[in-house]
Amino acid sequence: MHIQINTHDTAGDDEFTGRVEVAVGSALERFAAHLTRVEVHLGDVNAGKHGPADKRCMIEARPTHHQPVAVTHQAATIPLAIDGALEKARKALDKALAARTDHKGAPSVRDNDLR
Repeated sequence: MHIQINTHDTAGDDEFTGRVEVAVGSALERFAAHLTRVEVHLGDVNAGKHGPADKRCMIEARPTHHQPVAVTHQAATIPLAIDGALEKARKALDKALAARTDHKGAPSVRDNDLR
């Protein structure tokens, strides 16, 4: 799973992007075998003005043999926006990939079909 971090209107040095990559990797670790790439877009919604939902995190996950899954979360700070988006991404990926596993987490018989 390749993780790409894009920052828009926010300061993001190598240390910051490294921490975001680690957070995304650990939050989506159980989906790693099914994902080819995860893109994280971080931005300031109203460029310089402050507000309760000023920062935005959009996560686009690309599962193999499925359409991309995209979620967005806005919050007062970048870390809160990332946490909210990761929670939404986990739920969306659970739903999108549910047919690949049975209720106990074992590989599904339906996942073996030819595509």
